[in-house]
Amino acid sequence: MPSNIPILKIGPHLVVPIQGDLYDQAVLQLQQDILGRIEATGAEGVVLDISALEFVDSFMARVINDIASMAGLMGTRAVVVGMSPAIAMVLMDLGLQLTSVPTARNLEKGLQLLAELTASEAE
Repeated sequence: MPSNIPILKIGPHLVVPIQGDLYDQAVLQLQQDILGRIEATGAEGVVLDISALEFVDSFMARVINDIASMAGLMGTRAVVVGMSPAIAMVLMDLGLQLTSVPTARNLEKGLQLLAELTASEAE
């Protein structure tokens, strides 16, 4: 069953506004949904917008990393946007880093970063 989180196509990119508290199964379903949309649309980039999240645990951080890595294997770049100071502090306290995921402050900067990344790869 698809997740209730919208996956929006904006130009050559997908935008995923992750909101609300997600159960582990819902996070895994979202991962499958995103990868399916990448395959179906041939998206060049994915923006994972976490600005509406109040909390990110170690499982969610790992899945976000995994989504970025899997998207990369499919030829698609991923960027995380909207990380709050509280989430950044929690990730640091847990010793977690989003190592394979570039970050940007907001959606506009994330789309700009994706454009730059995909342009540099095309050269």
